[in-house]
Order: sequence, then structure tokens, then C-alpha cells
Amino acid sequence: MPVRRVPWAGFAAVCVAVLAAGVAGAQPPLGSTSFVPVTQGPSAATHAEAAEYAERNPGVAPPDTNDFSCVPSPDNPRPVVLAHGTDSNSYSDFAALAPLLAASGLCVFAVNYGLAAGAEEYGTGEIRVSASQFGHFVDRVLAETGASEVDVVGYSQGATVSRYYINKLGGADVVERWVGVASPTYGGTFYGLAPAFAVLPGAMDFLEGEFSVALAEQVQGSDLLTELNAPTDTVPGVQYTTIGTRFDEVIQPADSVALRGEGAVNLVVQDLCPENLTGHFNMVYDAFALQMVRHALDPGRVGLGRCTRVALGTGIPEIVRQANF
Repeated sequence: MPVRRVPWAGFAAVCVAVLAAGVAGAQPPLGSTSFVPVTQGPSAATHAEAAEYAERNPGVAPPDTNDFSCVPSPDNPRPVVLAHGTDSNSYSDFAALAPLLAASGLCVFAVNYGLAAGAEEYGTGEIRVSASQFGHFVDRVLAETGASEVDVVGYSQGATVSRYYINKLGGADVVERWVGVASPTYGGTFYGLAPAFAVLPGAMDFLEGEFSVALAEQVQGSDLLTELNAPTDTVPGVQYTTIGTRFDEVIQPADSVALRGEGAVNLVVQDLCPENLTGHFNMVYDAFALQMVRHALDPGRVGLGRCTRVALGTGIPEIVRQANF
């Protein structure tokens, strides 16, 4: 019986690959395409709600984004550019964060990148190509807003795409702050299955063929991550912050999210709000985590949110249901 991939599952698809060898999937591309969404959708309260809306309205933009007439204010001189995750798009991942940032007076922008040939979703193409596409979009944002620098928020693969742009493609010259939410900094293991699977002959080719190049590049120890984190995982001139959770469903050990370079700030949800057990898929729809993003972008003026209890596994049943039924 065919297995449908769950959006944003990223490394979780490695587990599916191990258990469902032979299931057909999209073939990897030699290149990929990007798209700047313009028609804005509504705010969404959950990842599943956003994914459902995006499925019914392809090409929709997160609310309050991509207004190229937006003029940065003296209080908020840097536009914020958002980078989405694997097998996803900017609306699915940022339908809650984007309007929150815009309400704070920020000019907010988002691009869909890495649409692999034959794939149905963005974030499937080769990460180096996606990083270049992201960089071209940043250039456009700077040119049209008149800003000299931007801040960047990347979720899941988006953290890697945007950090590759910063560290390897010259983005450090125009990025002041980088915030990585559930960043696969040192790769996903999916409870140890991914590295064990990756050493099998032809395993990485299988992952690329049955799922995507982007997925294979995010497995712990991949050539892409090794390159990105050498000689250090940060470069001078950029203020880096990671926001992780100890209950990440796809990145283990959880401290694989953390950067090791000088000056990096590594925040963990549970260090600041112990009763919040939010996981990887829920982070960009969790109120406390979203406020952590705002704090990371402007720590001098924006504090942390109110700590409330969030149950383990919040959002996952809805994601699975939306993706498969």
C-alpha cells in the first residue's frame, strides 16, 4: 500500500524509508526552482490547519508578508526574511509567525525555494541550490526596501538553507541576526535509525531517489552538513541564536540543534518553560516558542512570553491526519 509522505517530517521520512523500501517517490533534480508567493492567506493556529489551507490554495503567502512597498522604520530597520522547512512552503510553516512579526512593526518576507523536478512540495531540492535561491531573494528584499541588512528566521531545513547562505555564499555581509528554530545543525538521527541506515551500500542514493536530495543532506554526518560546519559553524559579524526543544521528534540527541561557534546563543524551550513539551513539528505554532523568536530578534526590547503547559506530542495527530486522510 502506498505511503504518503507527511509534510515537514524531514528526517522522520528516514524511518519511513527504512520500513517502506520500494515505495515510489519523487526523483531528485539536477536543479530546482523557487517562487515568491504574493496572495496572502489567513493566520493559522496549528501546523495542520496551515498545511490544509496551503493544499487547497497552492502558492499562498503567509499573512502580512511580501509587501515590497514596506519601508523599514528607525525602530525596526531590518526586514525579516523567513526560510521554510523540508517538503513544505512558507505559508505552511509561518502562518502564525509572520503576522506576529508584522504586528511588531517589522517588514516580513518569505520565499518558497527548492522545488525539485518532479516533486510536489518545496524544500526538496539540493540545499546548496536552495541557499542560492534564498540569497537572490534577500538581494531583492534589500533592493526594494532600501534596507542595508536583514534578519533571518529559518525553521528546520530553512535554518540550514539560510545558514549556508550566510556562512558559504557571502550572506554574512548583509545579515545581522540569524535565528534557527529546530535547526538540524548537526543532523537528524531519528532515534539512531538514520545513521545506521546511511552506512548501508546505496542508502543515500535510495533516500535521494525515494524522497529527496534535501532529506539525504540533513542526515547526521552528511557531506553537506560537514561542509557547512567546517571549520566552524558560525562566521564573524552575525548574531546567531538557535531555539530547540528536548522533545524534538527528529533531531536526537536534542543538543544537535546547538551551534558550537563563538558567540552563538543556544536556547531550549524547556530551560525557560519546563512544562512546555512542544516538539519539532509544533514549534512554529507554539506561542512560547514564537515569542522566543521575537525575543531573539530583539532581545533588548522584547521579553519572553507567558509559560503555560503544552502536552507531549501536541499537533502530531493532526499533522498525520491532515497528510494522510
